[in-house]
Amino acid sequence: MSGFDLIIFDCDGVLVDSEIIAAEVESALLRDAGYPISPEEMGERFAGLVWRDILLAVEKEVSIPLSASLLDKSEKLLDIRLERDVQAIPGAADAVARLSGPRCICSNSGTNRLAMMLKKVGLYNAFAPNIFSAKDLGPDRAKPKPDIFLHGAKSMGADPRRTVVIEDSVHGIAGARGAGMRVIGFTGASHTYPSHAGRLMDAGAETVIARMSDLPATIEALAAWDGVA
Repeated sequence: MSGFDLIIFDCDGVLVDSEIIAAEVESALLRDAGYPISPEEMGERFAGLVWRDILLAVEKEVSIPLSASLLDKSEKLLDIRLERDVQAIPGAADAVARLSGPRCICSNSGTNRLAMMLKKVGLYNAFAPNIFSAKDLGPDRAKPKPDIFLHGAKSMGADPRRTVVIEDSVHGIAGARGAGMRVIGFTGASHTYPSHAGRLMDAGAETVIARMSDLPATIEALAAWDGVA
C-alpha cells in the first residue's frame, strides 16, 4: 500500500506525451497571429495552462488582440494531431500497474480528449471511471486553481492532506499545493527543459523524478518520510 488515501495523476505530460504536441500546434498559431514563440518556449512558459488562459496572457503581455476564432481552431487542430501522434509516457503503464490503492486523473483537458488519448495509449481502463476534467466544473475552474484536485479528492472520499499528486507543470503544482496536497514533480516528457526540475521544486514539489519506473518507490518513500504510512 502507498500509505496515501489517494494518488492523483495529471494526464498531459505525465501519462501521455501530449504537451509537446500542444506546444507545436499552439506556437504555430501564435506565430501566425504575430507573436513569435517556439514550441520549446511554449512548453517552458505555458505547460499546464488551458489555451484560453495562454491567449489572455499573451494579449496582456504584448497588447496584440487575438481573434476568438483561435480558440476553436486550436482545439480542432490539436485533436487531429493528438489522435494521430500521441503516445504514452515511457513506463507509465507499468508504474500505474505497480501502484496499489485508489487513484484518479485530474486534468485541464476536456473529457472527450482525455478518453481519446487514454484509450489510444491503453491507459483508459487503468483509471476509468475516475477521470476528472476541470472543464466539467464550469468556467474559470482550471489549474492553477485547486478546484479540480479538490473535486477529485471529494469524489474519491480522500483527505487532501493524505493525497499525493504527480504533476509536470508549475501551474499544476500550484493547484495541487493550493488544495493542500503533496506533490511529486515529473520531467520525463518530451517538453522538458534544462531548468524544469528546479522550477517544479520552486513551485512546491517535494521531489522530482524523470522516469516513471521510479514512481512507486518514490511514493512509498514520501509516505514513510512524513509519517503518512
